[in-house]
Amino acid sequence: MRVAGVDCGTNSIRLLVADVEERAAVQVHREMRVVRLGQGVDRTGRLAPEAIERTRLALADYARTCSELEVEAVRMVATSATRDAANREDFVTMVQATLGVDPEVVSGSQEAALSFEGATRSLDPAAGPFLVIDIGGGSTEFVLGLAAPEASLSVDVGCVRLTERHLLDDPPTTAQVRAAEADVEAALLAVEASVPVAQARTPVGLAGSVTTVAALALGLGGYDPERIHLAELPAAQVVDACTRLLTMTRAERAALPFMHPGRVDVIGAGALVLRTVVDRFALDVLTVSESDILDGITWSIAGTALREER
Repeated sequence: MRVAGVDCGTNSIRLLVADVEERAAVQVHREMRVVRLGQGVDRTGRLAPEAIERTRLALADYARTCSELEVEAVRMVATSATRDAANREDFVTMVQATLGVDPEVVSGSQEAALSFEGATRSLDPAAGPFLVIDIGGGSTEFVLGLAAPEASLSVDVGCVRLTERHLLDDPPTTAQVRAAEADVEAALLAVEASVPVAQARTPVGLAGSVTTVAALALGLGGYDPERIHLAELPAAQVVDACTRLLTMTRAERAALPFMHPGRVDVIGAGALVLRTVVDRFALDVLTVSESDILDGITWSIAGTALREER
């Protein structure tokens, strides 16, 4: 059947249309828009009207794409920014009117499970247990497991949240970097108390902050998902790329040939989160995945449909 998953995060909203069967999925269409839905949520606790409108415009295009491609089922998941917003009903009403489905505002643990499903479905189980690290705009999810999640925690450190909270100068000052690192270190203490990270054989990094770091570490002349997907990066290479991104000016980041314009102002914070994770957990190698929560959402639709057919 042809299905569509929509992932609405703090920074971006993404669409994946795929033809799925019992054990296989063929991508039909994939796209991403940076709408910054989480603009100001950390400070105000509310979704800004202009952020909701940017998201509506993207969803209207996604709805047309789904219609043109004759999608049979759609699932939309909303994550950190929407979880935190006091006025999320305004967002829900907009999505119902624009996309014709109810958005699911998932918990941190549900988000983690979907990320794990998307990231590990195509990995060799012999490489597990896996530690999936999904760095988003508002939160970061840590999930340990082999065939399924066994322990997980979602913590409120993400590239948009930390940029708005701490990294205000261009480039950020030493004091701002230290303040952001302190937030991440505190979050990782909570992760260590809930997730036995030392049991992982293969750490897997997901989402735009991680894949952008990978593009820099690999020296790519443009964004190349085939080169990035399942790249195995030594820790020293990851840390070096993270530090370079964090210390660049926004103009220097914007000039990088693989940099998405919507990530220019927040990639430093995403790199800071990744660098702190690599150092804190003493990771040797990081596997980078282009498959993530969006793929997990899409597989979840197919799984539900197949169970109903039986």
